[in-house]
Amino acid sequence: MRHNVFHLLFLSWVFLISCTHELQTTQLRLLLQLRQHLEYPIQLTNWENYNADFCSLPSTLHVTIKCEDNSVTELKIMGDKLPRVSSLFHGFPIPNQTLSENFSIDSLVVTLARLTTLTVLSLVSLGIWGPLPDKIHRLHSLQVLDLSSNFIFGSVPNEISRLKKLHTLALDANFFNESIPDWFDSLSNLTILSLKNNRLKGHFPSSICKLTTLTDVVLSHNHLSGKLPDLSTLSSLHLLDLRENHLDSQLPLLPKGVTTVLLSNNSFSDNIPQDFQTLHRLHHLDLSCNSLVGTPPAALFTLPNITYLNLASNMLSGSLSNSIKCGNKLGFVDISSNRFTGRLPSCLDTISGNKRVVKFSGNCLSVGNGKHPESDCKQGSMRKKPSWGKALWVLIVVICAVICLVSFAIVFLIFRKRYHPRKTVMLQHTVPKVTGGSAPTKNSSEVTANARNVSEASELGTQVASSCRVFSMEDLVEATGNFDQSAFLGEGSIGKVLSGYSKLCSLYKGRLQNGGYVAIRSLSLFKRYSIRNLKVRLDLLSKLRHPHLVSFLGYCIHDGGVEDSTSSKIFLVYECISNGNFRAFLSEHDGCNSSRMVFAADGPERVLKWSDRLGVLIGVAKAVHFLHTGVIPASSSNRLKTNNILLDDYRIAKLSDYGMSVITGELEQLEVAFDINCCDDLDIESVYLSILIRRRMVSLKCGVVPGRHLKKLGDDVYDFGFILLEALVGPIVSGKGEAFLLNEMKSFGSEDGRQRIVDPVVLTTCCQESLSIVISITNKCISAEATKRPSFEDVLWNLQYAAQVQTTADVEQKAEGAS
Repeated sequence: MRHNVFHLLFLSWVFLISCTHELQTTQLRLLLQLRQHLEYPIQLTNWENYNADFCSLPSTLHVTIKCEDNSVTELKIMGDKLPRVSSLFHGFPIPNQTLSENFSIDSLVVTLARLTTLTVLSLVSLGIWGPLPDKIHRLHSLQVLDLSSNFIFGSVPNEISRLKKLHTLALDANFFNESIPDWFDSLSNLTILSLKNNRLKGHFPSSICKLTTLTDVVLSHNHLSGKLPDLSTLSSLHLLDLRENHLDSQLPLLPKGVTTVLLSNNSFSDNIPQDFQTLHRLHHLDLSCNSLVGTPPAALFTLPNITYLNLASNMLSGSLSNSIKCGNKLGFVDISSNRFTGRLPSCLDTISGNKRVVKFSGNCLSVGNGKHPESDCKQGSMRKKPSWGKALWVLIVVICAVICLVSFAIVFLIFRKRYHPRKTVMLQHTVPKVTGGSAPTKNSSEVTANARNVSEASELGTQVASSCRVFSMEDLVEATGNFDQSAFLGEGSIGKVLSGYSKLCSLYKGRLQNGGYVAIRSLSLFKRYSIRNLKVRLDLLSKLRHPHLVSFLGYCIHDGGVEDSTSSKIFLVYECISNGNFRAFLSEHDGCNSSRMVFAADGPERVLKWSDRLGVLIGVAKAVHFLHTGVIPASSSNRLKTNNILLDDYRIAKLSDYGMSVITGELEQLEVAFDINCCDDLDIESVYLSILIRRRMVSLKCGVVPGRHLKKLGDDVYDFGFILLEALVGPIVSGKGEAFLLNEMKSFGSEDGRQRIVDPVVLTTCCQESLSIVISITNKCISAEATKRPSFEDVLWNLQYAAQVQTTADVEQKAEGAS
């Protein structure tokens, strides 16, 4: 009897172990299928050949897996495919942005649904595209669903309302374009609802008002319209963000416990409700860019917890009581561009020594000695009235711009037809001839065809520029953890900017609300300069988009609240490239320039061989060729050096620190021809078009491009020559200085000299003809006479030719090895 009982227990134990093993195998298989559906993102490379339990994988910034009882309960994956080019997405895949045309979001959801124990699912910035299928409701255990920063379009599925345990729903930065659903009261546990940065339309859902559990409602940057209901029933609400919509009602009643209210850039009208002065927990209130009228409640300024109050760009009027006593925590107030009159209250008068930031221009307020600028009074009283004189002036400018544009097009076609044959002959003489037996005839023809399309190749790679985003200081503080030391990447010198100087520029890594990482450069500007002209130039810089340029995403200008200050800070926001710079990939031991100004963090995995170096150099040459020929006016002085060439996760080269001539005094002369400050009613494209037409017509009239500008383009060629040199000899040798390298260039003429100075990695992975082509073009680039240096089109032609020769040699070597 005892023996039978023992035998029964043993069999039960074996059965339990086998069942557990089977369960683990099923979960593993589903995770690997998921990786396949997502087309093997680089963030999941550590899943390859991983034999241990996936539940024991250490969590990283990009991937988290948590398990309970050998079942996956939490899955978070963050990729790097941000939806940057929204104007190009119309429901079809975009190369390098979305997953491929073979991707099926339906299959992805079916696989996910088999992970029945999932409570947290976060798939962010992975290029997922297509309409979200109704099958999503099969994940019945979900408590958190985050599919932000993808390319999901259509409607938000009604079946989501069946996820009764859901407490967080985040579908930010997608392309949902139907009416916003009205079934949210079915989700009785919902606390966070975030659908910002979509194309949702329709009215604000009344069902939201029934959810007393909600703490965050974020529906900003959509196309919502109509009226807002009474929101005072949302007793748990802390954050209400409805910015950038088309809401046109009175301001709604709000719950007493709300802390952050963001309602800017809508069409809210009427007075600010008196009930707002009872919101004693309110920290942050932004009602800017609406149509609010009347005088704001004085108690708004005295709320005990208020830190940020923005009432700018409305039609608020009347005088602010001088008896207003601002709250102790109030640090920022913006009442500019309204119709206020009278005296500025003493607690808002920065002349009196208050430390808070206050903006009040565009009103008729007396400050300090009781006087006020007459222009402010005129702007305050006439801003909302139509000005037929200004409209007529704008119409005349636009008509003249169109006439000039047509004239320019005709002159340009004649100019191009006249000078194009001469340019072709020059190119043919700069390319080394192919000696007999060095390359097959077929290869030579392909190279020639490729060379004829150098310009087209660089232009085809360009992307449609997205609008330049103006970040708030709060966005950057949040992204960097208040510019914490852990986010600091380095510092360097940027030189002259506008009419002022920057001592140092610091670089920080930040993470935006959508989960994307950015690099933020901080510059201190001195001397007086025009903020409006600076904004125009920054907008021009944002239009320089190319696959081999680090994208400039936006900026923040922080003047400390004093508009005529002689010192300001400007923050330039770029995409973050995470795989290191070119110099770090040229040597395992880089002893030079330890303080590097880069937009990257991690180092290389291995030193690049010659063909890979050529690929990087070609990418950078395409980028600079685009800056020289694809932009009017051309961007010169682009700070070309190996530290400013970054490699992404796929080792695609991207140039950083370019376009500084666009921001600096390079455009000073344009302001003489067209006063940017007089264009209040023109959009940036109109200003830019007028500037370009005027500048190009002046250049054509003179017959030549100004010599100073040609010299600056030649400087880029010279700097690129030293990048070529560093690719040839490695950073250790190049660290010995420019004079040493120029002297050693004489050694490249002999075989012994090359063996002595060229990087051993290059010598062991190149063919001699490919190496000779690059050495030849390098010699021309670093010529002491600028007139003898080649154009970047010549440089690109030769590098592509060298790459083709190297490819042919590699193929022949493999064939010989196989035989």
